[in-house]
Amino acid sequence: MRLRTLDVPLSRLPEELAGLRIAHLSDFHLGLPSRGAVAVERAVDWVVERKPDLVAITGDLVSRPRGESSLREQLARLDRPFVVLGNHDVEHSRDPFSRAAGLADLSPARLLADESEMVELRGRRVQIVGVDPRAYRQRRSRPWELVDESADLRILLCHFPYVLSFLPPGAFDLVLSGHMHDGQIALPLGRGRDRRFRFAHPSVRFATGLYERPGGTMHVSPGLGTTFVPFRFFARPEATELVLKRHS
Repeated sequence: MRLRTLDVPLSRLPEELAGLRIAHLSDFHLGLPSRGAVAVERAVDWVVERKPDLVAITGDLVSRPRGESSLREQLARLDRPFVVLGNHDVEHSRDPFSRAAGLADLSPARLLADESEMVELRGRRVQIVGVDPRAYRQRRSRPWELVDESADLRILLCHFPYVLSFLPPGAFDLVLSGHMHDGQIALPLGRGRDRRFRFAHPSVRFATGLYERPGGTMHVSPGLGTTFVPFRFFARPEATELVLKRHS
């Protein structure tokens, strides 16, 4: 797996928050036989060692109820991570092997379901908004209505990266998503991460990495686990540390 540090330039970033480090993890899919469980443990080891300013986890935490105990064990090792659910967590999945676990309170993690929380980091107010996957799929979720204009930095957590296409300009500074697994099974077509054929998502707009749009700058995590089949091919699992930079 890949343990990656990535610079993220943001145009509205206060000087005090330059260099802020955010660990972004996604798509654990715990509970099914897969090497993903090993990747999750290694990713959490890395995050604990790095001691970032903030930890965000963007959904698809378990694929079977028996994965809940492993999930809670890993969450307890992290410093109050902010979490949203994904479609597998609420049983909206085409994967015949997946079953929802009915996740609710994930303390000490903070689970956000169409909710917002304000935290203070380096003397600045940082707003974190989380999208409920059920409301998103029913087109009822409007995270921009939760925006607090007084926040110095606004971060949106949503399992589905296509949320970026619906956000009003300037709604959020940073959007964190997952869901895509970087295709999970891909065929390389040349050099570079974008030169590949992703079998699950051959024409996907947001596959992995950074995307800048009027609604915000988004990072799509390749995730750590698997679905449908218990392996990846040319789509390595990844834990990412995002380092916020002032846009030059």
